[in-house]
This record gives sequence, C-alpha cells and structure tokens, in this order.
Amino acid sequence: MRESDRAICADEIATRRAATRRKCDIAIALALTCAAAIASGMAACGGGRVARSNVPFGYKGRMYFNPNGENRPPGIPGRIQATQYDLGGEGVAYHDTDAINHGSGELNHKLEHCEDRVPVAICRFRENDGMDISYVKKGADLNHPNMVTPDWQQLYIGWTEDGEWVNYTTLVDRPGTYRISTLYTHVAQAVEFSLNGSFAAECKLPVDPSTQIDMTKLPDWAVWHVWNKADCGTIQIPNAGLNLLTLHLKHGNNFAYFDFVEEPKR
Repeated sequence: MRESDRAICADEIATRRAATRRKCDIAIALALTCAAAIASGMAACGGGRVARSNVPFGYKGRMYFNPNGENRPPGIPGRIQATQYDLGGEGVAYHDTDAINHGSGELNHKLEHCEDRVPVAICRFRENDGMDISYVKKGADLNHPNMVTPDWQQLYIGWTEDGEWVNYTTLVDRPGTYRISTLYTHVAQAVEFSLNGSFAAECKLPVDPSTQIDMTKLPDWAVWHVWNKADCGTIQIPNAGLNLLTLHLKHGNNFAYFDFVEEPKR
C-alpha cells in the first residue's frame, strides 16, 4: 500500500471512530436524561424519546416496571395487567378497605393454595401490599368450564369492595379513542376509570359468567372463579405521554387485565 493510501485509510478510520464516539455520547446523554426524568416521575423514555407527563402535579406514586427488566411502564395501546399498579402504597398507589393482602399475603401462604410448580414469586406476588392479589389456579379456576379460559398462574386483583381504587401510570403512544376489554369474574356491573383525576370511562361488565355455566356441582365460592373476557367500554385519551389511569372498584369482581385497542379514526 502506498503512503498516500495509508493516509487516506487512517483519515477514514479516524472519521468513523469520531462518528461512533458521537453516537455513544448521544446515547449516554439520552440515557442520563431518561434516568433523571424517570427518577423525577415527570417523564418516561422509550423508542429513543422522552415522553411528556400529563400526571397531576404532586402525585407521589411511581410507575410499575415489569420484573423482566423492560424499562417501560404499562402502555396504551396494549395490555395493562391489573396487578401491575403503581408503587407507593396505600392512599397513593391504591386504596383498599383493609391492610391485609388476603391472597398473596394470607391464603396463598397455605401449602395447598401455592400449587405444585407455581413459583413462590407468583403465589406471594406483592404480598406486603394491602391490595388483594391471587393467581389462576388449577384447583379453583380451571377445574370447571369458563366462558373464556384464563391462563394458569395469571395474576389478578380480587376481594374487591366499594370505594377501593388502583392507579396505573401509563405511557400512551398517541391520543385517540380506545376500546377497553377485560378478563374478569362474577358480578355484571359498571366500574369506572378516571384519567389524570377526572372521570374518563365506564367499563360495563356485560354478564356474570357464573350464570352461564352449570354450577350445581360446584361450591358456593366458585362464583368468584368463573371467567369471561368482554368489551366493556371506550375511553378517549387526549394526550400522548404519561397519563394516570385510575380504576374505581366495586364489590363483586376479580380483574386480571385490561386491553386497550385503538379505534379507527372516522
């Protein structure tokens, strides 16, 4: 190789290295910006951007991140798992009528209620919270017909009472109207969602699933373990970015998750 060719190659290599360093600097800066934004609760990061927050000023809850390490809060469009409510405890992230987690923190500590091959992390999920949590069991939920059969070990919130609520800091990709569907049990009734502190939607559960199967050979408590998935309403979300979604509960249901599907624009 001639000396002039070597010089050209050296310049090219230096240019590429400088470009690579610049990309790294940008990535590091973005990561630090995201980390600061997330720590402050004022924004979230995803897809190389910082999302603006519509969450009411002064809210002290913190978004829940999936235990698989995915650095993204529950998102819309998408599925919000009922048990992945915010961090922050009673009166901030949720309100429950008593301090005992009657599923993860009580019932599932009994050997027969933590089924074989179910991880303890599922049996005792968020056991120290007052919000009541359990999971779909072979011996309670899958030993009879369901309108829609849930997955074994699916987590859910239960033991619901009037006046209880749960908060979900949610990353909305784009504003729009979203159809809500839910996997639930028992009482056919309407529960409500608020968005950033204001009423936003009714979720009308269309039927009590336990009335749609033969219950004659099942114990009385089985009404809480017959599942259905159904559309229950729509919600209009005017702003993308972080939004605070609050589910207002009533006595008589278990909820596993809520799906939010964007409606076509007309």
